[in-house]
Amino acid sequence: MTREDAWAVVCEWIQNANLRKHLLASEAAMRAYAARFGEDQETWGMIGLLHDLDYERCPSQEAGHPFEGVKELRRRGVPEAWTRAILSHADYSGVPRETRLAKTLFAVDELVGLITAVALVRPNRSLAEVDVAAVRKKMKDKAFARGVNRDDVVKGAEGLGVPLDEHIGFVIGALQRAAPELGL
Repeated sequence: MTREDAWAVVCEWIQNANLRKHLLASEAAMRAYAARFGEDQETWGMIGLLHDLDYERCPSQEAGHPFEGVKELRRRGVPEAWTRAILSHADYSGVPRETRLAKTLFAVDELVGLITAVALVRPNRSLAEVDVAAVRKKMKDKAFARGVNRDDVVKGAEGLGVPLDEHIGFVIGALQRAAPELGL
């Protein structure tokens, strides 16, 4: 599967522009971490792009997320390492996060949502205005971006072995570089 193929699948399965932007943000963060860790940026980026493929159709565990998306990806012949990483981003899947790839996907998933939400409340709605302090402040406000699991943000950084502030700063930087594609 090429990046273009992955994007075509996303566009086939997802109509919601904000969900597509979440996937693009996840792709950017995964590519940045792949570069940092000396891994394949294309592969890691596509996994970030595809990890919530079924979320619009199946927005919960009960509805089948991420299992339905993984079924579709397997049907399309993606490698098992990809589907295991995608399954492991959901604690309830029963698939442990054993690889750096899986740990990174889990670590960036909730965080990109929080960073995006922080950007959206900035005066210019811009990622350029987001820094670690702003994200940390909003993390403490449980009413802000209620859908973001703060515990997963913390657990994700711990799983990577990266201090939380460093992780937040790194992902902010990745998203800032992708700001035009994200509309931020």
